[in-house]
Amino acid sequence: MNKKYQSVRGMHDILPVETYFIQIIEKKIKKILNSYSYFEIRSPIIEYTELFEKSIGNNTDIIHKEMYNFKDKKKKKISLRPEGTISCIRACIQNNVFYNSKIQKLWYYGPMFRYERPQRGRFRQFQQFGVEYFGINNIFIDYDIIMLTVNIWKKLNLSKYLILEINSLGTVEDRKDFSLDLKKFFQKYISKLTTYEKKLLSTNPIRILDSKNTNIIKLLRFAPMLHHYISSHSYKRFKKLCSLLTQSKINYIINHRLVRGLDYYNDTVFEWTAKKLGSQNAVCAGGRYDNLVEYLGGIKNPAIGFAIGVDRVIMLTKLINPEYSENFVIDINIIFLESIYSVLSIYIANQLHFMWPKLKINTSLKKFRKNNYLKKLKKTKSKFLLILQSNLLNVNKILVKNMCKKKSQIIPINRIFQNPCIFIN
Repeated sequence: MNKKYQSVRGMHDILPVETYFIQIIEKKIKKILNSYSYFEIRSPIIEYTELFEKSIGNNTDIIHKEMYNFKDKKKKKISLRPEGTISCIRACIQNNVFYNSKIQKLWYYGPMFRYERPQRGRFRQFQQFGVEYFGINNIFIDYDIIMLTVNIWKKLNLSKYLILEINSLGTVEDRKDFSLDLKKFFQKYISKLTTYEKKLLSTNPIRILDSKNTNIIKLLRFAPMLHHYISSHSYKRFKKLCSLLTQSKINYIINHRLVRGLDYYNDTVFEWTAKKLGSQNAVCAGGRYDNLVEYLGGIKNPAIGFAIGVDRVIMLTKLINPEYSENFVIDINIIFLESIYSVLSIYIANQLHFMWPKLKINTSLKKFRKNNYLKKLKKTKSKFLLILQSNLLNVNKILVKNMCKKKSQIIPINRIFQNPCIFIN
């Protein structure tokens, strides 16, 4: 009995109907990023492990539990990238990008990897769009980058299903006193903490705020709040951002518990969430990281960025529009009822590809029977059928079926190449 092979747990196949739909979403997002003068950067999916350990923070879940770590043949530790910002910065430092111009607007797209418990909306290999703006740290950049996400949701027709949550983390110095008081608070309830949370208590208490432990969630109602600890500069900065969003009529929620899962953030952090997605509801997340470039060995270079989870965008779109797969349509499908016309069908297809390169044109290189070709083509959604059959081709004619309007016409074969209006619904 042959073994039935399965994909690795947490990895998922993306089938043709879905890839077609993903391409549409990719194209729309890329078009917006290009219009905002962001430029694409591509970095490897593998980096040296120490790069992530240094920048993400040793007391995060990502470093402790979620990274895919390996050793190469020289026994050097390497990792599959768990996120894109750090690889982007490493590439810019290594290739002297920041020296050419301190202001850089970059985007990237590709797979990220985290060893998390697979569940709805969470995969171990997932696709992300990342956007990074380097070189300026004023509040108008924060506003501009959030407005960029607003326009992306508009273009994808998702605006009314997403909620913007924002917060200010203040500076690293601001968080020191908060961290000490948070530690004192949780020490009173040490019995309610898990083993991992007890470890965080001594290393990075703020990380406990990300806990999904129901006991912790209940306690947080009485815990110290970060916004009471941030400096007047960070407070005024955040209020200005809120004012700009209000003036632009952007609905948002101030979520004082929003801290993000990585240690390198400061001041503005934000998330776009969708209630329809349940517990794994974050579709986009981002924030400022003004010290990270310098910390990784580059010049002092403030920055802000965000990442969009494409898998969750697809999931949300499916929930909103269950018939999304209807978009997977072939514009022109060429079939023949006698085998002798296989070469002719390829010739016609090549001519049409040359004339209309943007149309999806398919050649069904198998013979169909006259009495059942429509039944067999039902699963292949086609706007037009070109049917090659002897009784018509003998007089240089071809049958064209408009499948949307359910109309047919017999036309001279030359007209196919002369009159594009034939294929307009």
